[in-house]
Order: sequence, then C-alpha cells, then structure tokens
Amino acid sequence: MKKASITPSGLFLFIFFSLLNSNIVSAQKKDQMVRMSEIEIVPEYLEEYKAILKEESEASVRLEPGVIAIFPMFQKENPNQVRILEIYADKESYQSHLKTPHFLVYKTSTLKMVKSLKLVDMDVLDENTMLEIFKKI
Repeated sequence: MKKASITPSGLFLFIFFSLLNSNIVSAQKKDQMVRMSEIEIVPEYLEEYKAILKEESEASVRLEPGVIAIFPMFQKENPNQVRILEIYADKESYQSHLKTPHFLVYKTSTLKMVKSLKLVDMDVLDENTMLEIFKKI
C-alpha cells in the first residue's frame, strides 16, 4: 500500500486556498464591496500601463488583507479597453487601499495614460457561487 505524501508546493497551495477561502467568508459577513473599473488607455502608453497595473494589483492582493481580488483584464479585440474586477472585504478596506504607497504610485504614474475611467459599483447576485469559483482555482 502506497503512502500518500504532500509535496511542499501542494501544502503551500492547500494553506493558500484555505486562507483565501476564509478571507472570502469573512468578507461576506461584512459590507463587502465589489467594483468594476472600466478604463480606456491612450494607445502609446498601453505596455507601460500594463506593467504598472500588474505590479500594483499583485502588491494589493499580497500586502492588503482587505483586498480579496484585483483582477485586471483587457478586451481581446481592443486591448486599450481595460476592465478590473475589484473585491474588497468592506468599504474601509477600499478606503485604506487608496492610501497605500503602491496604489498612489499607480495612480500618479498613470494619470497621463488614462483616456477615460468609469468606476461601477456592483451587487453580488450569488455569494455562495463566489466561494465555489475561488475553490476551483
């Protein structure tokens, strides 16, 4: 009979997703905030903008307990159209996020790159399904 063994990377993934899942559950108990940012980027700045956004979104999720997700996306047919799914544990977490050094660098360094910005607050239709989505990752 073979013994089951867990690799260090498997253990890390198990712990990571357990913590992620507990953050999502605790976020649902509070005044969770979900937002879609719709951004149009000036074409000549697209690659520079993408690099800055990637750094900012990674730092936000890694460093801020109240940031559940910052998930940037680009339209395939029109890559200057950026959409960012943002999920915060609560409004206080969002307000705190706006004051972080990494967000302030992102905001100030991309001002000239952004042609338009629309922030759309969203209501979650099915919070239970959100838990399942994150479990699948």
